[in-house]
Amino acid sequence: MAWCRNLRFAHASPLTADRALLLAARGLRAFGFGFSAVLVGLHLEHSGLSPLLIGVTLGVGLAAASLAGLGSVALAARAGRRRTLATVGLLMAASGFDLAYATQPVLLVLAGVTGMLGIASIDLGPFAPLEQSALADVVAPEQRNLAFGRYSMSGGLFNAAGGLSAVFAGAQGGRAYFLLYALIGLATAGLALAMSDQVESATRAPAFGALRRPETLRTLSGLAALFALDAFAGGFVANAVISYWLHVRFGASPQVLGPVFAAIGFLQAISYEISGRLSSRIGLINTMVFTHLPSNVLLLLVAFSPTLAWAVVLLLARFLLSQMDVPARQAYTVSIVPPADRPAAVALTGAVRGVAQAFGPALAGIAIGAAAFALPFYAGGGLKIAYDVALFAAFRNRRAGHEI
Repeated sequence: MAWCRNLRFAHASPLTADRALLLAARGLRAFGFGFSAVLVGLHLEHSGLSPLLIGVTLGVGLAAASLAGLGSVALAARAGRRRTLATVGLLMAASGFDLAYATQPVLLVLAGVTGMLGIASIDLGPFAPLEQSALADVVAPEQRNLAFGRYSMSGGLFNAAGGLSAVFAGAQGGRAYFLLYALIGLATAGLALAMSDQVESATRAPAFGALRRPETLRTLSGLAALFALDAFAGGFVANAVISYWLHVRFGASPQVLGPVFAAIGFLQAISYEISGRLSSRIGLINTMVFTHLPSNVLLLLVAFSPTLAWAVVLLLARFLLSQMDVPARQAYTVSIVPPADRPAAVALTGAVRGVAQAFGPALAGIAIGAAAFALPFYAGGGLKIAYDVALFAAFRNRRAGHEI
C-alpha cells in the first residue's frame, strides 16, 4: 500500500504546483489592478485628457475586457488554456507600456482596447472564463460555494495591497506604476507557460456549444439580461470612477485614495469568505439579493456626503456588503449549466455585463465634468436596486444543481 500512496502523491504534486502558479498569477494581476484602479483616472488627467475622454477610456477598457472573455474561450478551445493565459498576460503588458509612454490622447484611449486595463474588477476579463470553469471542475459540488468565496478572497487581498501601494505615487508617479503594471503582465504570461498539462480542459467541445442547446440558452439569456442591468449600473460607480470622483469632489490625493481603496479591498476580501459560508446556508440567490440590496441604499447615501470623511465611511460600509454577490454569482452561473458549457456561460454573461458596464464611466465622466457630482451614485444605486428586485422575482425558485 505504501507504493500506492507514493503514486498518488506523485500524481498530485504537479496539480499542487499548478494551483500555486494559478494563485501566484492571479495575485500579481490583482495587485496590478489594485493600483491601476486608483491611479489611471489621475494619470490620464495629468496626461491632458478631459473628463469626457477619461470616461471614454475607462468605458473602452470595460467593453474590451468583457469581449476579450469571449476571445479567450474560443482561443483556449484551439490552443489550450496555458497559451491563452500567456497571450492575455502579454495584452496586460501592452496596456502598461501604452499608459507609461503614450502622450497622444488617441493612444491613451487605445490603452483600454486590450481588455486588460483592470479598472473595475479582477474577475472581469479574459482570465475569468478559464479559471472559474476549471475551479468548478476540480472541487466537490458541496464545497463549490466556499471554494468560489476563497478564490475571490485571494484576489481581493492582493487587490487591496495594490491599492495601498498607490500611496507612494507622487504627482509624476503614474509612469513608474504602469511600467510595473507591464512587468506584471509579462510575469503572468511566464507563469502560465510554466504550468503543466493538468490545467488543460479534459473535454473537447465547441467553444460555444451552449448556444445550440435551447434550455441552456434560455437560462443564460435571462441571467445575462439581469447581469447587464447590474453591470450598466456598476459602470457609473466603477472603482476608477469613484477614485476620480473623490479627487474632483473633495480634492483627494493618491496618498489618501491608496489607503481608502486598500481598505475597500480588504473589506471585500472578508466579505468573499462570509459569502461562501452564507450561501451554503441560505442559498446563492438569497445571498446575492439580500446582501446587495442594502449596499445599494448606502451607495445612494454617498451622494449626500458633506465631507470626504463621510463619503469614505459610507463607501467602506457599502463595499463590505456589495461584493458578497460576486462568488455567489460565479458559483451560480457555472452550476446551472452542464459542465461542458461552463466556460461559455462565464464568458457570455461576462461579455454582456462588461459591454453594459462600459457605458457607465463615459456618462459618469460627463456628469463629473459638468459638476453634476451626485449623478453617478443616483444612477448606479437606483438601477442596482431594480436589478436586485428583478433577480429575486425571476430566479428565487431556480436553485443551482448542487443546492437541490
